[in-house]
Amino acid sequence: MRKLKNLLGGSLLALTVLAQSAPAAEPSTLRIGYQKSSVSMVLAREHKLFEAALPGTQVQWIEFLGGPALIEALNGGSLDIGNIGDIPPIFAQAAGIDLQYFAVEPNEGKTEAVLVPKASTVQRVAELKGKRVALLKGSSAHNLFLKSLLRAGLQYKDVNVVYLSPSDGRAAFEQGKVDAWVVWDPYYSAAVVDGSARVLGDGQGLNPAGSFFVVSSPYAKQHPQAVGTIIKALAKAQRLSLDQPEESIALMASTLGLPPAVVKSYFEHRSTAPIRPLQTVDIANQQRTADLFFANGLIPKKVDVQQIVFKAP
Repeated sequence: MRKLKNLLGGSLLALTVLAQSAPAAEPSTLRIGYQKSSVSMVLAREHKLFEAALPGTQVQWIEFLGGPALIEALNGGSLDIGNIGDIPPIFAQAAGIDLQYFAVEPNEGKTEAVLVPKASTVQRVAELKGKRVALLKGSSAHNLFLKSLLRAGLQYKDVNVVYLSPSDGRAAFEQGKVDAWVVWDPYYSAAVVDGSARVLGDGQGLNPAGSFFVVSSPYAKQHPQAVGTIIKALAKAQRLSLDQPEESIALMASTLGLPPAVVKSYFEHRSTAPIRPLQTVDIANQQRTADLFFANGLIPKKVDVQQIVFKAP
């Protein structure tokens, strides 16, 4: 009996080691929420990079007009991963939504701006006091404007902020219903290239965190190896945009329905820093932003960004 127990114990140990060392099965599905403004996501979709990296997985693409709506879908269980700006995940964490940051695409603050009409007499952000400004609530534009106001010596309450989607913001801006519009590329480049707007200020020098890729926590727990594969596919897509700029601009122009000159301007605003897992500097930048939003009463409670950063196995 002792020999039998030893034999069975050894067999169970061997099976456990084999199970732990065996490659994890690929997920059966991967539901991706993306925005057309994300160059890396669009190129990954068009070049079928996720399908190639995860050949046993059915990949589904779902388009969103902004990060807040994408977060709602992730929370509702209809998405697995998505790309968003820096503020939507902060709002999501404050609301108790179960997601994790798994990668970042750094930027230098050039991909979004505070715009005024070409003929506006406003020359500085400080001159927006008491004026109407359009932006999407809970978006990266929200962050840019708050930091721009504080740098100019104003408070958020000093300006009449009108929360509008990018398309509604553009309409209000063109019709003169707002005095300024805060938005990201390619909306930003489109308004400047067509001559209807000029830049009052962008995010340079305002400690931009970049844009993020998030995953629902249940998906990350079930498929941690797949998350690593996804990061590599995204990094490959970004490299395509840098190594094949003309082809990538043409593809994005077709996808967005915009003139190549607008997309070229957008590409010039992008950083060449690679998409990668979050580092200490990214977490620290994001934490400072979260603390700033709490201090200004824009989120209901403090959040600890570190607690929802994906940790690779």
